[in-house]
Amino acid sequence: MEYRRLGASGFKVPALTFGTGTFGGNTELFKAWGETDVAEATRLVDVCLEAGVTMFDSADVYSKGAAEEILGKAIEGRRDKVLISTKATFRRGDGPNDVGSSRFHLIDAVHAALKRLKTDYIDLFQLHAYDAQTPHEEVLSTLDQLVREGKIRYVGCSNFSGWHLMKALATADRHGWPRYVAHQAYYSLVGRDYEWELMPLGLDQGVGAVVWSPLGWGRLTGKLRRGQPKPQVSRLNTKLAVDAGPQVDDEYLYQVVDALDAVAAEVDKSVPQVALNWLLQRPTVATIVIGARNEEQLRQNLGAVGWNLTPEQVARLDAASGRPLAYPYWHQKAAFTERNPFPVSV
Repeated sequence: MEYRRLGASGFKVPALTFGTGTFGGNTELFKAWGETDVAEATRLVDVCLEAGVTMFDSADVYSKGAAEEILGKAIEGRRDKVLISTKATFRRGDGPNDVGSSRFHLIDAVHAALKRLKTDYIDLFQLHAYDAQTPHEEVLSTLDQLVREGKIRYVGCSNFSGWHLMKALATADRHGWPRYVAHQAYYSLVGRDYEWELMPLGLDQGVGAVVWSPLGWGRLTGKLRRGQPKPQVSRLNTKLAVDAGPQVDDEYLYQVVDALDAVAAEVDKSVPQVALNWLLQRPTVATIVIGARNEEQLRQNLGAVGWNLTPEQVARLDAASGRPLAYPYWHQKAAFTERNPFPVSV
């Protein structure tokens, strides 16, 4: 397994991270992801460690904390062999302070996560969303306190806009507080908006991408093709996917899948393996969070590493998945490339 630096830090993480969103399954949304119990989770951890996948990503809202609890039991007795990444910010109770990134909520969230995970420290703690009501100074000074106490080691964020992240980094630099070294972001062959603002920022500021939903919210599993019905059990069937998940035009999706099929045939790999390998070659990508309902799916995803697409194959996938740029990115790409080269091909 390849290990990569996480952003500009000295911390190295495996190119693949195992996501625990399938653990528990005790809500409508997460039941569609999976219902992995402790016994199956322990087996999946075994397979991951055998393959060199040592980082496991969770969040306090995954199955209302059950995912963290199951992960804690699955790694019991081998904490020194794994890296734990988890997140907090979303609502976890009915009280006015049971949500957000206030000092009150972050301290409570970290203490609760440590208890569920049965550990004394979290290797990478990330804010799950941007909280516009809490000043950056309050957020970052709290994270600094938790780092100094040894409860978390590295800090990151998730689902931030470019200006959210840049403002936080500037605040951290001004006060000497820990910088976000990771941005857990949605990025896939059918979701390339990350490249417009967040990737250039990551390159400039040393923020590594921890990619979530690298298969486009289940669209690039190889099960969605023209003229075929959608799977009965899928996160695409959940209310969240319909109301708030990433939206993808069907014809665009089929165009990308056609290109994936062609490349997959050339390299004798599956559609998901090709889609994941494409991501591993993108700038700023430190690690990709893969999920699996069972050992077979996990082993399939593990087949995405240990080889590389050719530049010509990457270019074909780029072309098939490229989308019109939003303003001001189309102007920046076309109008002043002599002094302001657009950093990636989109």
